[in-house]
Amino acid sequence: MLSDLLRGHRHAAGLTQAELASRAGVGVRTVRDLERGRSARPQRTTVELLADALRLTGAARTTFLAAARPSPAAGTPGPAPRHLPVTGPGAAPSGPPIALPQPVPLIGRDRDVAEIGTLLSADHPVVSLVGLAGVGKTALALTVAHAVAADHPAGVAGVLVGEGSDMADVLAASVGVFGVNRLADLAARFGGQPALLLLDAAERAPDPVAEALRRLVAATPTLRVLVTGRHPVGLPGELVRPVAPLDVPPAGTVPAAPAELDRWPAAALFTARLAQVRREPPTSTELPAVAALVRRLGGLPLAIELMAARGRILDVTELLDRYGDRVLDLATPPGGRPGWDPVDRAVTLREAVATSYRLLAPAERAALRRLSAFCNRWSVELAEELLADGGERRDAVPLLDRLLELGLLSVRGTGPFRFRLLDAVRDFASEQAAGEGELTCVRRRHAQVVTGLVVRTAPDLVGPDLTAAVHLLDEATGDIIAALAHAAVDDAVTALRLAAALPRWWRFRGRDVSGRRWLHRLLADPRTADADPVLRAWALLGVAQLAAEHGAGTEELPAARAALEVFRDVGEVTGELSARSVLCALLHATGGHDEARAHGEAVLELATRHGRVRDMAVAQNNLTWHDIRVGDLAGARRRLATVDRLAAQCGERRLRLLARANLAEVMRLAGRYADAVAQGRRVAATLAELGDPGHRRRVLGTVGLALAQEGRAAEALEVVAELRLGAAGSPVPGQRRPPRGAGGTAAGRPEDAVCALIEGHLALYQGDRELAAEWFAAAAEAGVDGQDRRDVVEALVGLAASRADVTVLSRLDEVRRAGGVSLLPQEEALLYALVARRAAGARRGAPG
Repeated sequence: MLSDLLRGHRHAAGLTQAELASRAGVGVRTVRDLERGRSARPQRTTVELLADALRLTGAARTTFLAAARPSPAAGTPGPAPRHLPVTGPGAAPSGPPIALPQPVPLIGRDRDVAEIGTLLSADHPVVSLVGLAGVGKTALALTVAHAVAADHPAGVAGVLVGEGSDMADVLAASVGVFGVNRLADLAARFGGQPALLLLDAAERAPDPVAEALRRLVAATPTLRVLVTGRHPVGLPGELVRPVAPLDVPPAGTVPAAPAELDRWPAAALFTARLAQVRREPPTSTELPAVAALVRRLGGLPLAIELMAARGRILDVTELLDRYGDRVLDLATPPGGRPGWDPVDRAVTLREAVATSYRLLAPAERAALRRLSAFCNRWSVELAEELLADGGERRDAVPLLDRLLELGLLSVRGTGPFRFRLLDAVRDFASEQAAGEGELTCVRRRHAQVVTGLVVRTAPDLVGPDLTAAVHLLDEATGDIIAALAHAAVDDAVTALRLAAALPRWWRFRGRDVSGRRWLHRLLADPRTADADPVLRAWALLGVAQLAAEHGAGTEELPAARAALEVFRDVGEVTGELSARSVLCALLHATGGHDEARAHGEAVLELATRHGRVRDMAVAQNNLTWHDIRVGDLAGARRRLATVDRLAAQCGERRLRLLARANLAEVMRLAGRYADAVAQGRRVAATLAELGDPGHRRRVLGTVGLALAQEGRAAEALEVVAELRLGAAGSPVPGQRRPPRGAGGTAAGRPEDAVCALIEGHLALYQGDRELAAEWFAAAAEAGVDGQDRRDVVEALVGLAASRADVTVLSRLDEVRRAGGVSLLPQEEALLYALVARRAAGARRGAPG
């Protein structure tokens, strides 16, 4: 008996039931039931997978397979294909005769139906719909057949291929569904008119189907055949059309309403099937779980329907928690679809994927296991690099074509990153890699490939190709995260190389805090202590750059100085320029103005000597703030014009934007408030498109201050709300008093200082000196650490003017001397008016 043979071979191989199931790609329950004799007639595919896993050959394999499904006696025909019932009454139909079941309504397949219908009307005798089990090939074929019935007046009929059918069985059924007994009579039956035959489940008898179709097509030129199967038939002139899963919501989709989900066919199908088992539509709290769940199901219609059916008992969030990591164990119900595809037992998605996996050659299986390391979409070039494993790179196109042909691969979009394994396939292949002991090596190679991609792309994060480079890394986000996480455990030096190339991208995407943590962790890892000093220097510089984004630059000044020392020692000009530029910005923000200016001038001299136009522009932009500090606004405007010219010369769009943002601040300080608002808003809109949140917040601060100083209260408060939303994650509705922190001081985020300054100017413009004084005091307190001293001076001038209090002047003089800040003409006018008022008051109060 099969049960005894299976148990004996398993024990001889030293495998547990779970280990055998994993190696064969079947469920543990399947192995258990077979050994207990509970499955009287297992599927042939399952038994062959088990024979492969047990490595049975020769007579042992033949005996094993024969025990599972005894061959019929000589001369006894095998099981005949089941043909499909004729729909409608037996009377003569008004249109062409259609011997097919009615199709079920499809979601998200309109384009597929139209395209396949067009293919059938062209000169293609055989069109094969291929794909993974459960992708919806049969339902799509039925819909297409009904849609094109009018184009086939000789009739439309279907045959479901049965297990074990031979060529005669397939041919007899195909002829019989059109009402004749012999192939020779079929052409006369059609009378020169087109007819359509739907041949479903061709993979059950691939060779007999191929031979039967060859004879049918040769004998009846007007016959068109629509075939469904796991793989192409292999006929000359056959047109293969892979059936892809339904589109799923992208990662990170957080829908707020059901209509947003309905844009994605996979989600629309889930909600439609869920409505059949429960009355209530998904709640607002369930919508993100719907998006995540259909993404995990890979858009496979069968898996979606099976999951939705469980919604009778569980809500969607519970479905995601319970089954999100077990989609391969979802099983079709015993009995299949009545009248169409009956089966005698439940079949899991794992077994369905295993069937297609088994069709691959050993080298193709190994390649699929490696490709399972990719988390999201990838390019042909990345696939070739991964598969080369450091050796000779080979053309991967034939392999990808084979995977697409079997429905294992999804191809979406038009860019290079358009290839992706279906989630169920990826999970299965990853399991197989683990079973083969390859998983660690596969992930290590994946981390190396992703690191190479990032290192090649990082230089383009400056210059004219910035937008394209950021977009490329955005597309690879999932793989970057996975590569970093795995390499941090398995290969810390590779992880450090990867992380050291990411700071600019992290800054653009607002990930400065998490990026800084990664770099700190990897720099502290003992395994990176002996890494290339230049690599460690770039990582240290990245830490400093990221810290500046969230006001922690003071903490990382030693890291930036250490990086500069390494770059100078080894003569790394690019590194030295970058380190000095970072130090210039950090020191300016933390009060070290003289040292900051020295670094800026050193960058300008070094960049000029080496003809580095972009670095010359960066240096001029940084030095602009020193002109502003000493009150030379005309000099600042001239310097910014130079920045704009140099940035245009080297195609640096982002640097030109930063220069224009600084020009908006110069306009504001010069009292040209309307011009500053217009310029700042243009720059902020473009920075939003580029994705540079840090600099966008700074230019928004300029816009808000100019609006407040011009008295445009409603617009200024909108800017305040946006700044607070970006800083804290939610606005502070109705807050019109300064926020106070521990010890009575204002909270210390940079946005707090700017927002308080905006509120202070607004209150001063509106004549509320008491409220203005509170806000200016909060701005000065919040700006003491880590803020530009120019802002602190502005706050103290406003505080003195609001309170008419000359005692503030001593503190103002102290801050000015520490930062070398000169007062602007309008500030001097405010303070002069204050002193004059105090003097006049003193004279009025003196004795006569």
